[in-house]
Amino acid sequence: MKQLQPTAQAYRASMIYSIADPAEVGLEESYRYFDDGLMIVEEGRIAAIGDAEEMLKDLPSDMQITHYPGALIAPGFIDTHIHFPQTGMIASYGEQLLDWLNNYTFPTEQNFEDGEHASDVANIFLTELLRNGTTTALVFGTVHPQSVDAFFEASEARNLRMIAGKVMMDRNAPEALTDTPESSYRDSKALIERWHGKGRLHYAVTPRFAPTSSDEQLAAAGQLLREYPDLYMHTHLSENTNEIAWVKELFPEQNGYLDVYDHFELLGERSVFAHGVHLCDDECKRIAETDSTIAFCPTSNLFLGSGLFNLPKMEAHKIKVGLGTDVGAGTSFSILQTLNEAYKVMQLQGVKLHPFKSLYLATLGGAKALKLDDKIGSLEPGSEADFIVMDYNCTPLMSYRMKQAKSLEERLFVLMTLGDDRAIKETFAMGESVYQREAESVS
Repeated sequence: MKQLQPTAQAYRASMIYSIADPAEVGLEESYRYFDDGLMIVEEGRIAAIGDAEEMLKDLPSDMQITHYPGALIAPGFIDTHIHFPQTGMIASYGEQLLDWLNNYTFPTEQNFEDGEHASDVANIFLTELLRNGTTTALVFGTVHPQSVDAFFEASEARNLRMIAGKVMMDRNAPEALTDTPESSYRDSKALIERWHGKGRLHYAVTPRFAPTSSDEQLAAAGQLLREYPDLYMHTHLSENTNEIAWVKELFPEQNGYLDVYDHFELLGERSVFAHGVHLCDDECKRIAETDSTIAFCPTSNLFLGSGLFNLPKMEAHKIKVGLGTDVGAGTSFSILQTLNEAYKVMQLQGVKLHPFKSLYLATLGGAKALKLDDKIGSLEPGSEADFIVMDYNCTPLMSYRMKQAKSLEERLFVLMTLGDDRAIKETFAMGESVYQREAESVS
């Protein structure tokens, strides 16, 4: 082992991380696991990882080691679709997508004209993400530029790798929430210049969805992507059957929902489309051809009655898929709970979602979906040290159930079924602890 800096930190626990998609390499070749692992973090990055007994031989005798017995260290979770302004309307009763937008979402988002309110919610939102072990997210703001400023300011203060953008929306919404093609271009450009590439922050061009943007505004979104080739593009696609029918009415010249975005040059390697529940084979083929991404949002798809995402179909087309909580239609910030719902979505289609695939979707798969797998989503040496410590004994039921578990995959499945924010013992970003759970474990 190379000479370590005096500031290097060592952590000991069981450790796991994905190295490939199980759909491509098989289950057993998709991950690395150390039952008793040791990880060295130096200057915000993972310097080394391996078997504790072997690595301890080469460590300086005076090096302090933080030991987490009964815990599992994994990469920080990655949420590829979530709305920070909807934090205050999570668990809103009784509607499907279009009525839910009008009755809950739009009234809530109007409050973000107030920059102080936006800052308060941004801090609550990021605290919830970190409590749930999520260290990177692709995030919707509102139409107000100050909402994005507030989010990035709060993210920068915590040194988090985050992606966000101002909503572009110039029709089919309340007047107080609409912009224009010109103002959305101008405001987005100013935010890009101010925040994109600053520290660990990235900007996403963010038309809400096709029905709320005119042709002129979608063209402006495409222009921004051409001017700044390393931007993200973040929107919704084929979530709800009524929504799809509405898109056909609004864009009769285009050959379906995806083709609207394609026509305005919004597909590409950093384009993330939330949902994709009702995609045909031709649309899947085009998504794959352009290296675009789908964010699988099982909790919100169930909550709004939108339908069941066909993950095997995406795998057959070799489409990149990330996992999204989609708060506030999603009812939990917890990626563990989102994986619980994803398992059920697959069961309803007669398909099993293996725990190793779930681990991949929540970490490396999300990183690949966001073109950030050279930085996050892994515990490989050189990766940014965004990682979490999960507690096998976080509740009496979890502790009891873990005593019955006979394999690693069973322990993972229990975590992903019974786990929630209580399972996250500690969260780290760039090697710094950004959240510690106060409650003691159950012995």
